[in-house]
Amino acid sequence: MNPSCDCGCANAEFYVTPQVGQKSPVFENLQSYHAGEYHRVSLSDYKDKWLVLFFYPRDFTFICPTEIEAFGKLYEEFKKVNCEILGASTDSEYVHKAWYETDERLKNVKYPIIADTTQELADMYGVLDTDGSAQRGTFIIDPEGTLKFMLISADSVGRNIEETLRVVKALQTGERCPANWHQGEQTLGKA
Repeated sequence: MNPSCDCGCANAEFYVTPQVGQKSPVFENLQSYHAGEYHRVSLSDYKDKWLVLFFYPRDFTFICPTEIEAFGKLYEEFKKVNCEILGASTDSEYVHKAWYETDERLKNVKYPIIADTTQELADMYGVLDTDGSAQRGTFIIDPEGTLKFMLISADSVGRNIEETLRVVKALQTGERCPANWHQGEQTLGKA
């Protein structure tokens, strides 16, 4: 449980907000919804791949489906650079399923969405809000499990998924990349 959290989590552990450059918090055997079915996911499932883990506040909301759909539209582009996508909210897998089956924008999403009903995952990543929902957080984890990028933003503004893909590509160069850098452009040398 995060010291600032008053949600009464069953696990009385204290999590420290993860830091860029350190190992990402490890999660195991979490329930998810994916392509009409329920599955379990763990961080180790993404070994040897880049991973974008993103949190969104709630199912059946206004901004969240636009982001989920945008990640879905670029999913194949992420896969081309050895990167997987994993979403999460504190809604249950049953609520995920109901939402995905009724919202046309979400029917073709091909990546899993974690059902963080214990709120432990959101707490581990420092995005658990006082109302029990997840804040809008984006985390990029490299193939060795190191957190390379994190952004937590206001719930009122959706994130730019193309920018997330650009950041993944920039991180993969292992070099210093200037502002607005895009793949194929000159870098500033080794980091």
